[in-house]
Amino acid sequence: MIGLDTNVVLRYLLQDDPVQTLHANQIFEQKISGQNPGFINLATTLEIVWVLRSLLRQTSAQIALHLENLLAADSLQIQNEQQVFEAVFALKTGAGEFEDALIGALNAWAGCSHTLTFDRQAARLPSFQGIR
Repeated sequence: MIGLDTNVVLRYLLQDDPVQTLHANQIFEQKISGQNPGFINLATTLEIVWVLRSLLRQTSAQIALHLENLLAADSLQIQNEQQVFEAVFALKTGAGEFEDALIGALNAWAGCSHTLTFDRQAARLPSFQGIR
């Protein structure tokens, strides 16, 4: 397994820098596979979402599509894949922000009955409970 940094994944997804995109494409096409997958950890996943939203001003639908493409790739292993999928679903359906939904999904995975929050928007997610 080969760990992948955010910038490598973004270059592959966005195809926006001629030199770095060439290298990223070579990594995705020649260096990683189902037998030797690329690994994307949770910090990388969150950083990808942050860059797409904050720096590149992509919509929730665009971000969800990028994440769905990563989740569908046989050559990638995504840390806590099921919880990332749940957070993508929340983002895609407008149920909440990716980051909040991921926190809730990870907490549920860890055995939490719910997640307490002061964030009113996050409190709308099923695994959260708002504090007033």
